Amino acid sequence: MKADVVLGLQWGDEGKGKVVDVLTPKYDTIARFQGGPNAGHTLEFNNEKYILRSIPSGIFQGDKINIIGNGVVLDPALFKAEAESLAKSGHDLTKRLYISKKAHLILPTHRILDAAYEAAKGDAKVGTTGKGIGPTYTDKVSRNGLRVGDILCDFENKYAAAKARHAKVLSDMKFDYDVTELEKEWMQGIEYLKKFNLIDSEILVNDLIKNNKSILCEGAQGTMLDIDFGSYPFVTSSNTVCAGACTGLGIAPNKIGEVYGIFKAYCTRVGSGPFPTELFDEVGDSLRVIGHEFGSVTGRKRRCGWIDMVALKYSVMINGVTSLIMMKADVMNHLETVKAAVAYEIDGETVTDFPYELNGSVKPVYKEFKGWNCNINDIRKYDEFPVEFKEYVEFIEKETGVPVKIISVGPDRDETIIR
Repeated sequence: MKADVVLGLQWGDEGKGKVVDVLTPKYDTIARFQGGPNAGHTLEFNNEKYILRSIPSGIFQGDKINIIGNGVVLDPALFKAEAESLAKSGHDLTKRLYISKKAHLILPTHRILDAAYEAAKGDAKVGTTGKGIGPTYTDKVSRNGLRVGDILCDFENKYAAAKARHAKVLSDMKFDYDVTELEKEWMQGIEYLKKFNLIDSEILVNDLIKNNKSILCEGAQGTMLDIDFGSYPFVTSSNTVCAGACTGLGIAPNKIGEVYGIFKAYCTRVGSGPFPTELFDEVGDSLRVIGHEFGSVTGRKRRCGWIDMVALKYSVMINGVTSLIMMKADVMNHLETVKAAVAYEIDGETVTDFPYELNGSVKPVYKEFKGWNCNINDIRKYDEFPVEFKEYVEFIEKETGVPVKIISVGPDRDETIIR
């Protein structure tokens, strides 16, 4: 048995939570492989809405095993709040959720460092969520991090040393802060974490594979936010691509099976950074309003634009995508014309390969389509879609060389067409 991967192909917010929830019945285990509580996965079913930050999106489906892998960074205070909220709604996680001892902890001072670094950048700020993700991954790479397993052995001394090191940095930056309340909640979260199954997750994952158990690896953010292959430096601090499932869960590359790539029928981005197809007109505004394009964790407005096929094809290549999943096609129901960027014009030259750097000189070259201009929300079979919509889907398949296997026409798990 091989492990399948589901991940985002754009700048995040593609709708991964819903897709994982829809796919979960096919799998024995759902495993989150990177990212932190800056990623909000929204799920809607039975007239209820849930937002997951660190907990895998398969947690609602019966007795499935859910794993937080070593590639994830975990804030104990936010995790406690998230898990307790789910427990109140009838979802007890203590028996079904396993947490890697090798996952790194987001400290209270990591959040303060995040704010300090952003403030120091001024107009060049990246636009982080302020959750301490970047500083935590920085400590991980510099071999100064604290891990979940550390809470079981000599934790007080390890924490004091890390806190003192951060305090020195903040003092040198002359950044005023008070960590008292954050630290109080964080310590409560540490005690709460001890209720869960803290494990060597790479051993469990590989035992499951060996015993022919099916695993779905869940990614956060999107490919264009990958630390290596995204629009650097306006990226996240982890590997959001398929390879991140290997390092974030301890899976060998030859154990990866299907790779599901999720994309919106249009494009969005949160925070700073280049966005070649961004719309600043009433079309962009309508996509934001109809698509409820506001961050599920931060509430920030998402920037909206046309689909970018240059970036999408690059993402498909990097990830080895085997199946495409189109989200939010229904948000474009009202449009008489739909556009897709098929190339960039850079300094008078037309290019179709994703460039080293995106900047203000990059201008999208568009292909126009007639919009379907009708309500597709109630459609449940591909053959029932209007011809204009099918032409748009088939254009994307031809450009990427990958079939669109799933189409979402609404937020509920039932509003899904599987081809």
